[in-house]
Amino acid sequence: MNSTNFLPRAGTRLFVAAAGAFSLIIGAAINAEPVKTVNGAAIDSTVLDVYMQNRINKPPSQATAEEREALIAELTDIYLLSTQDGASDLEDDPEVAAQIELQTRGVLAQAVATKFFAENTVSEEEVLAEYAEQVKVAPPLQYKARHILVPTQGAAADVIKELDEGANFEELAKEKSTGPSAPNGGDLGWFAPNQMVSEFSDSVAALEDGAYTKAPVQTEFGWHVILREDSRDSEAPPLDSVRDAITQSVQQKKFQAHLENLRATAKE
Repeated sequence: MNSTNFLPRAGTRLFVAAAGAFSLIIGAAINAEPVKTVNGAAIDSTVLDVYMQNRINKPPSQATAEEREALIAELTDIYLLSTQDGASDLEDDPEVAAQIELQTRGVLAQAVATKFFAENTVSEEEVLAEYAEQVKVAPPLQYKARHILVPTQGAAADVIKELDEGANFEELAKEKSTGPSAPNGGDLGWFAPNQMVSEFSDSVAALEDGAYTKAPVQTEFGWHVILREDSRDSEAPPLDSVRDAITQSVQQKKFQAHLENLRATAKE
């Protein structure tokens, strides 16, 4: 069992991933102080920290002096433009007003989500239960395979004919495959079925160890001839190696349940 089976599912991942960043910002707001004033509008340190976080994608404390000065200059231009005499009139433009509304709602929604995660921590019992559940639903087998990828069904059929006549799979892969594994004789190593597109993994699962596909297999990448070299029982990765992913999965499920409850009780 590969640790990729334990990655959080999509849906509320954005809120989970951003929680740490917002915690840093909230902490910074307590000690905010003016950095620069532009046309009477103060750029305080919290605004600068948020801007830096978004622009350089790392904690503001890790910014270099050069990065900090460059971002202050960018903010200065933003403040210069937004404090012009006609800027306030543009707030009444429907499209501008809609954009401001969306940005405001988005920031507030993210802050509420961050507060939810801070107040709903994940217990060790929840981590163990989620780990056991993901172990239970993970594919039971892993496969070791090689493949030869070609652009047409006819080319794949020709490869199969050569194999039927005794050609060596690894050498044919080096000679004919257009995939990145060609130099290694088409070797894909060990993988779980859910790491491959379904057409490919279903074909591998249908083979016996040591057998190759007798008909070309089509996927979005082209036409394949596949050799299943070996198979083995999946082994769960150690809990500590996937603990962060498991914790995020539990957080995500809690938040999704919270959202569903909010939807059910929302008022018009």
